Amino acid sequence: MTQSEKESFESKVLAVLETVKPYLQADGGDISLAEITDDFTIKVRLLGACHACPMSIQTLKLGVEQALKNALPEVKKVVAI
Repeated sequence: MTQSEKESFESKVLAVLETVKPYLQADGGDISLAEITDDFTIKVRLLGACHACPMSIQTLKLGVEQALKNALPEVKKVVAI
């Protein structure tokens, strides 16, 4: 993948994350992009209330990961760091 393609993909990932942020922020949480690996694993940081929430795994997998995979089929998985 060229640098331009990486930047374009990152922009798309950030745009999708912006669509889920309001839901997280409504509960006192937030999310930030940490890294996109070469195998299209998206690493994110759950912030605020999301960081310590017992439901954060469901939020990550059923909310964030599904939104990213629906918009960007090349995404393999989303993990919190």
